[in-house]
Amino acid sequence: MKMIKTVGALVGSLLLIGGSAFAADQAAAPQIKVAIVNVQQILQQSPRVADLSKKLEAQFKPRQTKIGDEQKSLQDELDKFKKESPTMAQKDRDATQKKIASERADLVKQVVAYQKDLQTEQNKIMQGILNDLNGIVSGIAKNKSYALVLDSQAVIYANDGNDITKDVAGQFNK
Repeated sequence: MKMIKTVGALVGSLLLIGGSAFAADQAAAPQIKVAIVNVQQILQQSPRVADLSKKLEAQFKPRQTKIGDEQKSLQDELDKFKKESPTMAQKDRDATQKKIASERADLVKQVVAYQKDLQTEQNKIMQGILNDLNGIVSGIAKNKSYALVLDSQAVIYANDGNDITKDVAGQFNK
């Protein structure tokens, strides 16, 4: 969800900059039709996005559980070592410390790989969603002769008649 907000804010900022330049030139230009769309609302309320999120969670849940179990096991081993280390022989203490350090390094590698894989998959899904949204917005804009469509997050005021969010959401969730 954090990525959705970031993308929405970035798109909104770019559209606001473009809209400001457009407004400055509007006095000299002929009247054009402008629409707004609330991309963040569509993404947050979309059953399609929720389904993709659940699939992603289900796909990565076994790895997450395995990592959690290994973290708990390592912590238990570390607690046991702390308790028993004063009475251990130096050789055994060194061997146990080395084993724990090795297991900790392996666990860190697993966590890093898990996070990288999750991020890659999230980006792939988000790219597909944004491509679909862009296509839908472009299609609606062409059908209704809008020359410009702005993200509503970047607009201070707009007439309700220019909001195409419901149309976009309807097509997106089909």
